[in-house]
Amino acid sequence: MSNIRIDGRALWADLMETARFGGTEKGGIKRLTLTEEDRQVRDWFASACTALGCTMTVDRLGNMFARLEGQDPTLPPITMGSHLDTQPTGGKFDGILGVLGGLAVLRALRESGHVTRHPIELINWTNEEGSRFSPPMMCSGAFAGAFTEEEVLDKRDRAGERFGDALDAIAYRGEQQCGDHPVAAYFELHIEQGPILEAEDYVIGSVTGVQGMRWYEATVTGRDAHAGSTPMTMRADTLSAAASMIAAVSRVAQDHAPLGLGTVGLIENRPNSHNVVPGETFFTIDLRHPDDAALAEMEKSLLTALDSVAESGKVTLSIRQIWDAPAVPFDRRCIDIVTDSAKEAGYTPREIVSGPGHDAAYMARITPTAMIFVPCRDGLSHNEAESITEAEAEAGANVLLGAILRADRVF
Repeated sequence: MSNIRIDGRALWADLMETARFGGTEKGGIKRLTLTEEDRQVRDWFASACTALGCTMTVDRLGNMFARLEGQDPTLPPITMGSHLDTQPTGGKFDGILGVLGGLAVLRALRESGHVTRHPIELINWTNEEGSRFSPPMMCSGAFAGAFTEEEVLDKRDRAGERFGDALDAIAYRGEQQCGDHPVAAYFELHIEQGPILEAEDYVIGSVTGVQGMRWYEATVTGRDAHAGSTPMTMRADTLSAAASMIAAVSRVAQDHAPLGLGTVGLIENRPNSHNVVPGETFFTIDLRHPDDAALAEMEKSLLTALDSVAESGKVTLSIRQIWDAPAVPFDRRCIDIVTDSAKEAGYTPREIVSGPGHDAAYMARITPTAMIFVPCRDGLSHNEAESITEAEAEAGANVLLGAILRADRVF
């Protein structure tokens, strides 16, 4: 459809340049949402977009929209995007590739002189990771109507800081109401965060949807006691009970293998003293499955198992679901656009379901949506050693460019 191509060297330079904002000694990034490091990379992103002639809009939750005008300003924009925040031990590419790959698309369009029918917009979503404020993808969720602005602004991190206060502290609360923004279609470039593409020797994944996910917070309450004088039979040891509960999470996921997944990623033990029997233990649970009915069965089995552990351990369990994201199918037209774009670029794409959640999952509720995956070494992500090649980054961005140009004709 076009001989326009991404400048792969410039894209790679952007990836390495932005990695210095929150860069770690091990070569990764710690850039939690709404921190000083997040402000720094946002400022860099805004400057890079405006240098290309884009206008920048920021909504009330800090979502950033860089707009390159098209021939017809009355048409809703074709959009692309991802996120710039990371996990506490994050890599250089998770989310970041989607934003900077989108920046490379804008650069290619600008430098070629090609003007699309639709405006083209690149979005940096706030708080995709959910590592500081839970749940993840709150701000794309609010854009799609899953949460209200007030709900998001009132969320607090583990230290008690309010989302709205942190947003104000980095001066990225805009004036536009979240979601009051037309969209014709949405495409997101991302690393796979899994091993399939690399293992099967594919460069491009054409993503058909996102599996279902449920998150929980569990608090086990017992009784603090002296470790040297309290008989084992008279203890209400919450850490011991939590250990059995965590094993149950893994067992339930294994019972639903190979597609069922269960993870405990955060544990807090109190009073956390060497010679005190723990009296309170907090932990999180992440359940996933591409089939919603199977995910519901996993939840039912897990809750039964946790109640049994609590009863036998003489502790009480309080558990609440903090996030329920049903499985999401992507738009077939957009999937085909990605597939055709990949083939035109010389790649044989593999259709694949996303295991992790993405902002695209919420966008799919309100607009035609699809994703593009590129492989990451050993399937490793949410890790400072996360790695892709310059060629893979360029390939993904070229497929994104082709998808944007095709969507400009289709929608």
